[in-house]
Amino acid sequence: MTVDEQHIFFVDDEPAVRKSVAKTLRWLRCKVTCFSNAADCLEQLRTDRCDLLITDVKMPGMDGMELVRRARAVDSWLPVLVITGYGDIPMAVKAVKAGAVDFIEKPLQRESFLAAVQTVLMQNSLKNLLRGKSLTKREQTVLRLILQGKNSREIAEMLHRSLRTIEDHRQHIMRKLKVNNVVELVKRAAGTKITETKQ
Repeated sequence: MTVDEQHIFFVDDEPAVRKSVAKTLRWLRCKVTCFSNAADCLEQLRTDRCDLLITDVKMPGMDGMELVRRARAVDSWLPVLVITGYGDIPMAVKAVKAGAVDFIEKPLQRESFLAAVQTVLMQNSLKNLLRGKSLTKREQTVLRLILQGKNSREIAEMLHRSLRTIEDHRQHIMRKLKVNNVVELVKRAAGTKITETKQ
């Protein structure tokens, strides 16, 4: 898989940063859409495809951490990178706990920044795998737990469902994703960071 034609949303309240980062990201031959605030980004996320969201943590109005939470509510598979200044690292760690895949410290170093972005895009296999598939919310939850190494009995206990129900969900997931077993599923999703979501 290449990163060509993937769509990155970038959010930062500083115009100079937006211009510089957009120019850098286009080196990856991706489409880049920049936003000066989190609210505008969130609104567009509801209608446009986004393969990676990159956001500053400290912004007026809705901050990056809140954007992470709301963006993940719109698209639970959306990878998010947060950018943080040295003094904001504790906030960045909270953003990771809220669902961001990683954080990058300022000032941005071009090569390491591009490498981090490219890694996330290349590892975004699970979202691409699921695009166009009609997994229900419950099936997505079961899939996340499978990828976290839980067996059917553990998942049944966690979700307060019968073992038979969970096995049915597993079969539906396998059929929809065109894999024959959990090993194939895990291999296809390898490298994708999945975070737990509260049900």
